[in-house]
Amino acid sequence: MPNITPHVCRHTCCSNMARSGMNPKTLQYLMGHSEIGVTMNTHTHLGLEDATDELRRVEELNRAREEIAKAVGENKNVTQLSFRAI
Repeated sequence: MPNITPHVCRHTCCSNMARSGMNPKTLQYLMGHSEIGVTMNTHTHLGLEDATDELRRVEELNRAREEIAKAVGENKNVTQLSFRAI
């Protein structure tokens, strides 16, 4: 059985919050770190699977932009400037 300590749980929590997309500065604040490097390099453990998932999200976003452009009947890419906050 692995040796699970509260500090191991702290690393897991930090990694899970980063994986979920939490803003790194917010995560740094919640973890109580004075340096962002401690948060991102020491307490956050991400790997190849996380990178693959992120690239998949980017591909899906690009496909969605292409579909929107086709639906609108324009040949140009949809940008964030095309959307208005309400």
